[in-house]
Amino acid sequence: MADTAAIHTESHVLAMAQPLLLDSGRSLAPVEIAYQTYGRLNAARDNAILVCHALTGDQHLASPHPKTGKPGWWQRVVGPGLPIDTDRFFVICSNVIGSCMGSSGPSSAAEDGAPFAMRFPVITIRDMVRAQVALVDHLGIDRLHALVGGSMGGMQVLSWAANWPDRFGAALVLASAARHSAQNIAFHEVGRQAIMADPEWKGGDYYSEAGDDPRKVGPESGLAVARMAAHITYLSEQGLTEKFGRRLQDRETKTFGFDADFQVESYLRYQGLSFTDRFDANSYLYITRAMDYFDLAEEHGTHGKPGNLAEAFAGLKARMCLVSFDTDWLYPTSESRRIAHAVNAAGAPVSFVELSAPFGHDSFLLDVPALDRVIAGFL
Repeated sequence: MADTAAIHTESHVLAMAQPLLLDSGRSLAPVEIAYQTYGRLNAARDNAILVCHALTGDQHLASPHPKTGKPGWWQRVVGPGLPIDTDRFFVICSNVIGSCMGSSGPSSAAEDGAPFAMRFPVITIRDMVRAQVALVDHLGIDRLHALVGGSMGGMQVLSWAANWPDRFGAALVLASAARHSAQNIAFHEVGRQAIMADPEWKGGDYYSEAGDDPRKVGPESGLAVARMAAHITYLSEQGLTEKFGRRLQDRETKTFGFDADFQVESYLRYQGLSFTDRFDANSYLYITRAMDYFDLAEEHGTHGKPGNLAEAFAGLKARMCLVSFDTDWLYPTSESRRIAHAVNAAGAPVSFVELSAPFGHDSFLLDVPALDRVIAGFL
């Protein structure tokens, strides 16, 4: 793990001068993009790596989270001498629009000064990337050395590859997919309904009681249940069995009640409740919807008909590496293999590897030495 004190780290917020045009046909204004950088941009401005975060991630890639105090979500990967080496690279990570860690989202102030709430426009993965392109332009970087992202971050990398293929030299996609499946949409809908069924959601207008922090009020119970349901999809049966099995939580016998008798129940309740301390419920609605709308082949079809996925990568010349995990049932290996075939059919250089890890979808965030070797070798 990196010594964060040894990394040159800066935090900024970019206020865009112009509205951001969206896939829906609407525009977003005002637009702010919160981001952090690690390392230093060289004189040639050609050593920049953009890391794209997942659904509930943020820009605090390799520095402590300001709300929870926990280490950065990829601190074991980003830093001096680590797979993404900040002695060599200038690493950028921005909070996606729609989120709640400084970039414009439903908890942000609209032009009238009141929180957007449900007036915030529905966004797409491509809209998130449009904001990132504006940030990279602002930083004076014509071409990124590489893009890296896992899960929803991988979707952003794929959107870059399909829509801005000449702006980077390499793309690393971890545990991701080129479209959201019916099963994934279904899990997200359960979470959204849990939030909207909570009486404290109030149609999304719960910010008036929030003071300075929208995460302190609102549909906390619904958001906790949404997180619990989603968290199950990030794990694997093997991992759950090894970590919890059917072991009881701080007791020798069952209570014959509805308390958390089992360790796995207690674990999920903790995951749900702790999530409400750092995330906004409306942001969860908007970001899951953006993921559900993601379908690269559909985006690049003609005359209203979905295209072949290879057509999405028609302009790609940069090299791409796809990584999947054998216990990931949320974005299984078949999804990464489908992308690899499409990139190959488009004539771009591509490599693909399936790694073995017991952690399920979350493997890309956890200690998997084989992944570290892939990242370092590819970059």
